[in-house]
Amino acid sequence: MKLFKQVAIVGTGLVGGSLALAIKKKRLAGEVVGVSRHRRSIWLAKKRGAIDRGSQELDIIKDADLVVLSMPVGAIMELSPKIARIIKKDCLVTDVGSTKAAIVARLEKCFKNYLGSHPLAGSEKRGIANAGAGLFKDSLCILTPTGKTPKRVLRKMELFWQALGAKTSVIDPAAHDKALSFTSHLPHVAAFSLIDTVPSGFAKLSSTGLRDTTRIAASDSELWSEIFLSNAGALIRAIDGYIKNLRRTRSALKSRDKRALTRILARAKEKRTRLL
Repeated sequence: MKLFKQVAIVGTGLVGGSLALAIKKKRLAGEVVGVSRHRRSIWLAKKRGAIDRGSQELDIIKDADLVVLSMPVGAIMELSPKIARIIKKDCLVTDVGSTKAAIVARLEKCFKNYLGSHPLAGSEKRGIANAGAGLFKDSLCILTPTGKTPKRVLRKMELFWQALGAKTSVIDPAAHDKALSFTSHLPHVAAFSLIDTVPSGFAKLSSTGLRDTTRIAASDSELWSEIFLSNAGALIRAIDGYIKNLRRTRSALKSRDKRALTRILARAKEKRTRLL
C-alpha cells in the first residue's frame, strides 16, 4: 500500500533507520531518501537497503511528500526553519522527538502540514547498525495535534503509523510531556542514578536484577540530557514524587515497620502486574 511517492528521513540512526527499513518492507513509498551528518551512516543505510539515496546535504529532500525528523531535540529545533525553505508547500512533516510541547510550538510555525509523532519504540543501542524493520510492530505511537493541525494530515499520519504495525493514540502536546515524564523520562533518571549509586567494586556481584533494572542506563547520555532538559519542569515534579516514595520506604526501614513496608511493596507489585 503506497502512501507516498517519496519519504525523506532526516537522521538515519536507530529510529530513523528502523523507520526507513519498515517503510521499504511495507512498500509505503516509491522512494526513501536519507540525510545524515555522517557519511558512514548514509553508506550503511544504503547497504542495508533502508534508503534508495542519501546525502549529508538537506537539498535531497526537496521532492519529498513526507519528511520525518529523527534527530535530537536541539537539532530538530535548529534545522526546521532551513528545512521549511527547501520542501514543497504540500509536504507533510513529522518528528519522532521524545518531548513534544516545545517542538510542536516551534515546528507548527515552520510547517503548514506538520504533526508531532512519538513512537514508543526504541533501544538503549544506537545507530543504523542496530536498526530493524520490526521496531514499531505492536508498539504505540502518540500523535500530538493542535487546533492548527489539518484533519487530513492527522488522518494520513494515523494511517502511516498503523501501516507500520503501531497503534496510535492522540493526545495534547503538554499532556504528552506530563505523562512521558513519568513513564519514560523518570525511569531513565532512576536507571542512571541507580547504577551510579552502586560502588564499582560490587558490580561483579550483581545478578540479572541489577542488569535488567539498569539496562536503559546504557542509553546515549548526550541524547538523554537533551530530552531531560526539554521536559525539565514536568520531570522535576516526577522526580519529586519518586523521592517522596523512596523516603516512605526509608522511613519504614528505619522504624522497622514491616507492615508499612509490606504495604508499600504490595502496592507497587500490583501496579507492575497491571503492566504485563
